[in-house]
Amino acid sequence: MSALTTLSSIENWSYLFINVVWVLIFIMYLFGFGNWIQVYWWKADIKSKLTVLNDLANSAKSRTIEYMKKNKAKDSSKVLDRLIDFFAIDPVNIEPTDIINRMRHIINIRESRFKKTIEESMPDSNERARSIASTATEIASALFFIYKYVRHLLLSGEKTKNWYLIMYLSMMMPQIMQIANIYRKALDDFLDGVPVGDGAGPIVALKMSNFNKDWRDVDEDTVATEGEYGGRKLILVKAKGPASTVGRPGEATEKLIRESIANGERISLLITVDAALKLEGEETGSIAEGAGAAIGDPGPEKIRFERIATQYNIPLRAVVIKMGIEEAIMGMNKKILDGIDKAIERVKKIIEEESKPGETVFIAGIGNTAGVGQ
Repeated sequence: MSALTTLSSIENWSYLFINVVWVLIFIMYLFGFGNWIQVYWWKADIKSKLTVLNDLANSAKSRTIEYMKKNKAKDSSKVLDRLIDFFAIDPVNIEPTDIINRMRHIINIRESRFKKTIEESMPDSNERARSIASTATEIASALFFIYKYVRHLLLSGEKTKNWYLIMYLSMMMPQIMQIANIYRKALDDFLDGVPVGDGAGPIVALKMSNFNKDWRDVDEDTVATEGEYGGRKLILVKAKGPASTVGRPGEATEKLIRESIANGERISLLITVDAALKLEGEETGSIAEGAGAAIGDPGPEKIRFERIATQYNIPLRAVVIKMGIEEAIMGMNKKILDGIDKAIERVKKIIEEESKPGETVFIAGIGNTAGVGQ
């Protein structure tokens, strides 16, 4: 009998304890203690990933310095510290008059200052090594910006007790980490000088020329050559390789079109070929075509294609090779190589359908020519 009483007493105390715990939990959540625990875990997760971002940025910086020293750079660490935080301020857009020329001027100043600083640091290196060092510096700069911006949002959220900002940042961290890891992996491919996915456009131009060796300089870091297809004269434009550069294809194409028209040629078509980011579920290397200028440019180069095509009533066509963001800036894979051949067939089909023998067709291969010669 006493044993049954003891057991019943224990059960009563257990029920009481459980009820008290549930009441305490309810009170804690009622007064926001549960939210405090959730925010604590969000902050802990962000801080752990912030450490990884810092490591990725410093690793990229060290790798870039190592490459620059290997190529006889002077004061590579100081040069990198100076360029990592180098910025360009967008022109005033409330007054749109001449905004493209102002934007072009600012972009050109930034590019020339970057290039000049690298040249001064690496006077005994070749153009290709300097261009790769410049691209590596850009990647390191992007990684440091990601790290600093995430840190800024976290500290701002803590300072203002804006838990919604911390929650949003925590939810975005997987995407942010994915982008940062892609940039870090891409750095190694650029430093190794291998062609990247974004080089698909220039390779299309190179193949359409039948690997013609007679390329001439047209604009800064931009070359052109002539070819033939189906009785049409082809004029092909791409960035100058195998340096890591996208050149100035818009300016170069505009200049060459004016030259051709001055020589009495009939230009029936202008085709731009570029890499394009695919949607999730789309196949890498798939092809799409459209109207307009296929070029991922802030505006100054793209508008050159649009203006010259409009001025002379030249149909402006676009062919894109689809790929993910990581595939665009990392070493080129077989799916993209296969996509290049598909893009060439699509370009040929457009030429056959929309031009006639004896006419001139312009083809601009847009993209970074790291590892892609001519």
